[in-house]
Amino acid sequence: MSATTGSPTPKLLGASPRRKRVNRTMEVLSSLAAVLAVAVLIIVIGSVVIKGVSALSLNFLTETPAPFGVPGGGIANAIVGTFLLVLMASVVAVPIGILIGIHASEFAKPRTSNAVKFALDILNGVPTIVTGVFIFGLLVAARVSIFGLGLGGSQSGYAGAVALAIIMLPIVARSAQEVLRLVPNSLREAAVALGIARWRMVARVVLPTAAGGLITGAVLGVARVAGETAPLLLTSSIASTAVSWNPSQALSSIPVSIFTLSESASPADHARGWAAALVLIIGVLVLSVLARTLHDRSRRRLRG
Repeated sequence: MSATTGSPTPKLLGASPRRKRVNRTMEVLSSLAAVLAVAVLIIVIGSVVIKGVSALSLNFLTETPAPFGVPGGGIANAIVGTFLLVLMASVVAVPIGILIGIHASEFAKPRTSNAVKFALDILNGVPTIVTGVFIFGLLVAARVSIFGLGLGGSQSGYAGAVALAIIMLPIVARSAQEVLRLVPNSLREAAVALGIARWRMVARVVLPTAAGGLITGAVLGVARVAGETAPLLLTSSIASTAVSWNPSQALSSIPVSIFTLSESASPADHARGWAAALVLIIGVLVLSVLARTLHDRSRRRLRG
């Protein structure tokens, strides 16, 4: 009996045996799903390491591919080409994507924000081969001039970078949009109450708070395009075996090299393909660790 009203004390919902069984079942299922995801990751990385570590060496990283029919060679040209392609794509896609996320989250009306979100989701769902065909028709097959750069008539690093930037853009923009929405409104209200202009509030309060998530979104976009093969086959795959830093020419890339080596009949080429895949995984891992380090450093600076 209740001490105040004399009515029976209601039974606690959390003490229901059925609720406990359902809760326990969901905990077990979610734990199994997490273990399955980690297990798949371990299997994939383990397979790449086991099959590719035998061909991985310093010469493999510093030498260019051997002439056709000659065994051996490395992927130095592919490493340089991938670095240039991803760098150029990131310079274009990351700032524009973050600005789109800021506009949709902080300045746009709800209807406009939803329209931008819908458009980004559609763009993110477009198959990458379609993007490659589009850029092939726009910048490779047709001759155009952009900012004084004559493009067209042949494959080039610029065309490949534009294709990768289009693929990266919706990932960065949607990540930025969702991360900015997680910033507590109380911070915005406190800044506005102090008379700070809206743009200054976004620049001095919202962005530093969401910096870690923005960096993570950018790294996610870079990791996505670093392994893209289909667009580069159409825009920047007919490249020489020499190391080239000229983006007006077709650049080699690690994904295309993996594809080429996997199509070879030689088991040694297959091993080099696995080694190239291992190099790509290590590169993405290093980039992720670097982004995480910058994130933690920025958080410590804000707390200090």
